[in-house]
Amino acid sequence: MFLRTNLAGLILLSLSLASLAGFQRVVANEALVSEPPYQTITDILYREGDDLTEYMQERCRLDVYYPTDIKQFSTVVWFHGGGLKAGNRSVPNELKNKGIAVVAVNYRLHPKVAAPAYIEDAAAAVAWTIKNIPKYGGAANRVFVSGHSAGGYLTSMIGLDKRWLAVHDIDADSIAGLIPFSGHTITHFTIRAERGIDGKQPVVDEMAPLFHVRKDCPPMLLITGDRELEMLGIYEENAYLWRMMQVVGHPNTTLYELDGYNHGQMDDPAYPLLVRFIESVNKTSEPR
Repeated sequence: MFLRTNLAGLILLSLSLASLAGFQRVVANEALVSEPPYQTITDILYREGDDLTEYMQERCRLDVYYPTDIKQFSTVVWFHGGGLKAGNRSVPNELKNKGIAVVAVNYRLHPKVAAPAYIEDAAAAVAWTIKNIPKYGGAANRVFVSGHSAGGYLTSMIGLDKRWLAVHDIDADSIAGLIPFSGHTITHFTIRAERGIDGKQPVVDEMAPLFHVRKDCPPMLLITGDRELEMLGIYEENAYLWRMMQVVGHPNTTLYELDGYNHGQMDDPAYPLLVRFIESVNKTSEPR
């Protein structure tokens, strides 16, 4: 499904009205509903081995934010943006108190490393989550992957190109769903720069999600900002990925274009779409 819409505004409006109504009920009836308690475990090293460099020890860490009184909960692995050059992990406020866990991930950055180190780290973090989230009460088959900008690129790469998770004996198809926010679908501009290629010169090769389109990948929700406000050609890249997923016969790829929102703003209205996507996918299978 392709949607050019300002549905995000309608969603936010409806959520705001619902929140207001809920607030009024709480005032009148003194807390009818309480949020489940959450716990955060920080600074977990997700890479293993005796050959970890000092930089890997520093950057290859994650935080787990999870509900303590819900069993078989869903989890979102969240990759921060920053052009593969900057950024730090954090749990988005918009994903807190939603009955799901969030695994916020750091990964190594350019120029201290080059491709494919970023993708290797992302795959290791997802593999760690699938293998370990049951210890916290989560369902291993309800691990979703998402991220903004560079994080969206990493999301698509490890979900479409199965070799990165295969290193960890994980089938990429065991991911419950992929939700990249405004991610490159061509080869990332930082990876192109590492090869001396100008950022305005598009490249589609093995470092591009587009190169790996396949009909049997997990459900995918593509979300971008307004095509006239987005960075570079991000909307058009995602529209082409959406089209090619239709061509190869993938049954569950949806694209949202959020009118009026630029690259840096689009995440706010995108979070409710992510949560609804998780709810929709979960209706098709039992947690385990």
